[in-house]
Amino acid sequence: MTKSPLALARTALATAKIALLPYSSKYSRHDYTQHQHFALLALREFLKTDYRGLEQILRDWAELRDTLGLEKVPDHSTLQKAAVRLLEKQRPNSRLGSRPIRAYPLR
Repeated sequence: MTKSPLALARTALATAKIALLPYSSKYSRHDYTQHQHFALLALREFLKTDYRGLEQILRDWAELRDTLGLEKVPDHSTLQKAAVRLLEKQRPNSRLGSRPIRAYPLR
């Protein structure tokens, strides 16, 4: 277990490159890869922050952006939608009518 956000980001990015395709569709905009989204979501959990907080951290932390290969900072809504999409892929389909996994807290 690491205590370094940069080390975690590097490890999550490398892991995602093994496990995920770069884009969810050949028609994707190609602004960010699924690898980058996965690493950002892992970082969000590590830092115990919300999507807006992660967006602000990325704006302030140039070295982290460089580590992840980000040319621009993703909007908080982009991160939330990526979380929903990535979590959907991990959940097995069930005929029992199971509820979807929520990537954001209920209000």
